[in-house]
Amino acid sequence: MAPTDLPEFPPLELTGRDLTIAQVAAVARHGRQAALATEARERMLASRSVIEEVVAAGRTVYGVTTGFGDLADVRIDPAHTADLQRNLVRSHAAGVGAPLPTDVVRAMLVLRANALAVGLSGVRVAVAELLCAMLNARIHPLIPSRGSVGASGDLAPLAHLALVMIGEGEAEAGGSRMPGGAALERSGLRPLTLEAKEGLALLNGTQLMAGIGAMAVADSMRLGETADVIGAMSLEAMEGTGVAFAERLIAARPHPGQAASARHLRRLLAGSEIGAAHRDSPHRVQDAYSLRCMPQVHGAVRDAIAQLERVVSIEINAATDNPLVFPPTADLPEGEVISGGNFHGEPLALALDYAKAAVTELASISERRTARLTDGHHSGLPPFLSEHPGVESGLMIAQYTAAALVNELQTLAHPSSIDTIPTSADQEDHVSMGATSALHLLDVLDRASTVLAIEGLCAAQGLDFRAPMRPGAGVARAHALVRSAVAHLDADRPPAPDISAVRELVVSGGLLTAADAS
Repeated sequence: MAPTDLPEFPPLELTGRDLTIAQVAAVARHGRQAALATEARERMLASRSVIEEVVAAGRTVYGVTTGFGDLADVRIDPAHTADLQRNLVRSHAAGVGAPLPTDVVRAMLVLRANALAVGLSGVRVAVAELLCAMLNARIHPLIPSRGSVGASGDLAPLAHLALVMIGEGEAEAGGSRMPGGAALERSGLRPLTLEAKEGLALLNGTQLMAGIGAMAVADSMRLGETADVIGAMSLEAMEGTGVAFAERLIAARPHPGQAASARHLRRLLAGSEIGAAHRDSPHRVQDAYSLRCMPQVHGAVRDAIAQLERVVSIEINAATDNPLVFPPTADLPEGEVISGGNFHGEPLALALDYAKAAVTELASISERRTARLTDGHHSGLPPFLSEHPGVESGLMIAQYTAAALVNELQTLAHPSSIDTIPTSADQEDHVSMGATSALHLLDVLDRASTVLAIEGLCAAQGLDFRAPMRPGAGVARAHALVRSAVAHLDADRPPAPDISAVRELVVSGGLLTAADAS
């Protein structure tokens, strides 16, 4: 997604301590600018002084006066410090595959700057300043999407980001692809000459995983709420009952997501003539699970996304490189450099895997409702929602497409975090594979949005057949918006353009906004 301007907002001050997911999205998707806070500068100067003393004293510190990974025991002559850091960036830029979307790249830039702003990385202020300047000038490194194993962080993707900072690699600027050095020069920026620890600090981190996670939180939550809207449309189209969403019943099992989904469904269905017409009908005592259990399933998805939000909110204000540099204090007059594993992506990997399984469930239950809508034996609607069944096939094959996508989603939902392949001559013998989890989550959101769009298309057609009875007010608004984009299917036509049109309403949030308008 390309960023759009938010001129009314001042630059976001990065402190390293209080960045929010919403602020990340504002920078990544709406072009908000960023700047380093004064307090962050002061902390960075303090930690940088420790590194300068280490170099001056010739002490042995991983990645500062030694090689990397399995080469950690190789001592580096101080005269080769700049070569060591530059070669690290070059050698680690081994990514492959399609470039990451622009919003993810921008998220990585702001998250990398904020991680340095924590003040435990031992780099010069100029390093974080250049990251902010690239954001503000819309210089977006071209970062191949594949190559990270999620420990030591997202090494390969971050190396491609850092290449541009040293005037190498490739970037997108002004709508054109160009060498990284030319992109910097175009905006009057100068490339960095990396000093001790700085290449390592730019590469060790979880910013690909956290950046995608931050973008996915809002997208997943919106999709979950949109599933309530589309599910309510289906319920009305099939003359289902909202009794199972009653507040007393839901309160007996007080999961937060379940309660929120049920409240939403009750609002969407309020004032329904369709529901009132069959309220006492004996054949509507209970609906199929895909209708009756929407609060339980959609709500569980909300709770899974809330877990991702919790993990990402911590991660985007954390120091995730190695080693960490602690400035002098009263108890630690010389400061300290500690080598550890804060770059390991397991917290993110598990949460991302949970999220992609949850979003897959949104699509799975949606496809079941689509199947019922198109099955005249279950729906009480014309077979395949056709005006002329037999002569015409109506929306028969739309359900096939949903089924195919759900099959793909079930494969994508397999947890990446349960696998590990050792790297760096077995020095890095357990990795998170969280980057795979994150990239699969992007694909899951894409496919699930289409599955829900197919249900929305079918539900709108079903509601047409219930006229002149009106559905609940929220459902009616959603139905009207779909009909403003897609005409009633009065004769067979290719469903693909209609699916695409409804998908745009789902992805943009327009369908949810319309349904919830009061």
